[in-house]
Amino acid sequence: MIESNWDKQALWNLRHTCEHVLTQAMQELYGVDKIIPAMGPATDDWFYFDFDTPEDFSLSEKDFKDIEKRMRQIIKKKYDMVQETVSVEKAQEMFAHNPYKLEWIKEYWTDWTISLYHTGDQFVDVCKWPHVPKTSDIKAFKLLKFAWAYRRWNEKNKMLTRIYGTAFDNKDDLKEYMHFLEEAKKRDHRVLGEQLKLFTISPLVGSGLPLLQPNGMIIRQEVENYLRSLHKHKWYQRVRTPHIAKQELYQTSGHRDKFGDELFKVQWKDEHFCMKPMNCPHHMQIFADNQFSYRDMPVRYFEPATVYRDEKKWQLSWLTRVRAITQDDGHLFCRVSQLQEEVGTIVEIIRTFYSRLGMMDDYRVSLSVRWDDKSLYLGEDDARNKAESALEESAKTNNLNYKVVTWEAAFYGPKLDFMFKDSLKRERQLATIQVDFNLPERFDLHFVNENGDKERPVVIHRAISWSFERFMWVMIEHFAGAFPYRLAPQQIRIIPVAEKFVPYADKLYQKLKSDDVRVSLDDGTDSFAKKVRNAEKSKIPYMFILWEQEENNSSVNVRDYATKEQREMSLEDFLEMVKE
Repeated sequence: MIESNWDKQALWNLRHTCEHVLTQAMQELYGVDKIIPAMGPATDDWFYFDFDTPEDFSLSEKDFKDIEKRMRQIIKKKYDMVQETVSVEKAQEMFAHNPYKLEWIKEYWTDWTISLYHTGDQFVDVCKWPHVPKTSDIKAFKLLKFAWAYRRWNEKNKMLTRIYGTAFDNKDDLKEYMHFLEEAKKRDHRVLGEQLKLFTISPLVGSGLPLLQPNGMIIRQEVENYLRSLHKHKWYQRVRTPHIAKQELYQTSGHRDKFGDELFKVQWKDEHFCMKPMNCPHHMQIFADNQFSYRDMPVRYFEPATVYRDEKKWQLSWLTRVRAITQDDGHLFCRVSQLQEEVGTIVEIIRTFYSRLGMMDDYRVSLSVRWDDKSLYLGEDDARNKAESALEESAKTNNLNYKVVTWEAAFYGPKLDFMFKDSLKRERQLATIQVDFNLPERFDLHFVNENGDKERPVVIHRAISWSFERFMWVMIEHFAGAFPYRLAPQQIRIIPVAEKFVPYADKLYQKLKSDDVRVSLDDGTDSFAKKVRNAEKSKIPYMFILWEQEENNSSVNVRDYATKEQREMSLEDFLEMVKE
């Protein structure tokens, strides 16, 4: 991701102005009566805008050339971006033909006046966002793609035509951004997932239910094994819970009322169950079935388990948004006085895990807290105040690069969300630590303190990789499918240059297999050049090229996929190298 010379706010203003130019161009090209503008935001990297179009309206990326041409004509006319303030009644009269603008006027303007922006005297829109002074300030822009999107992401609403674009203050930044998009396209996990046989999406199985192929399962198992090793000496206890539970469990936890539409419901005779949408209510039941004292605290449960959520069909996307989510889920029950130490232990695991992947150098943490609408959250104010204060104190104590963010708190408590940048500098939210005073109250959990009295524990929810599906998506694109040795489904491909070297190749193959190395032997009839190309296409970290010299020296000629370098060494030296 490129860093523009302009500050972020200036770019937002530029892109927002480009939205106005796009909307004006669309109406001029296709007709004011046919193209009804809805809404669309600017972002750190691009913008989009939604249009209500006729049922027979046809649009493809081939049409972008004409739209961009009309946009350039508007830009060259150097229209002033002029703000006007009118009464609510006047605005409603002006936009009587546009239900989306009327909806916005009704919902987002609480005072008596409405802000409008004119593009010269040619175009006007309801808007209060800052803009650049003139359309001619847009020096470089590009339309990127189009899509269909439900209004407000609600499938009960009308499907709208969405156009994505971006804009910069100079052509060099735009060129660099377009290069970034090309690189991102090469790393698309949907393409690489199929090419490398990592996972399968089957229409007979269903949307949002990816199937892991053997290669994909190797990656997932390696991640799970490494996570287990990091928890080994942290006193976590493995637990296991079933995939369904009675609906009453989620009524008690509050999930049924909050996420009722997202629960997969199962009925058997006169009993009503749910496919579990999260593990925490089950873990509460395990804790409740024990008689703990203060000497036992903290109690730490760990379960890599699959949960199920009925995401909307139009929201589903390969590994990025799924209905079956496997979380490396952990729940810690502790005293308030132990919060900082426990959060510190989790932070240590997160730092170790992501340092190994080279992603800790440029991270940030969002301390997500509630905002004013109390209907969005469970629990009393006092409990949430304690949770927010304790988590912020922990962030300070552990020297986290954090910032307080409203709106994004979980419905049961505040959280620390860790944001990491991949190899293209795209920010991905992965690890999370969440503090919860609410569920212990709802399930009446307690332990016996020093005075022999019942004391309520606090629960910490944490996931290191968020979910294995999401983590695999990020890792596939982060490494462009060329996984490091530890994660690679195939670690070594042995290629004898000629048939007479096959016996030596097979000897090495059997030795490596016995040492649990993921190795393959290409002793087929293809040419040597084709065998090398096949290994390259599979992005295997190392090739062993074998001919007479290697056989005579009992060595291997190692070709490194990442550097394309080759060097001869003993098998023992190679294994020591990759071990380090």
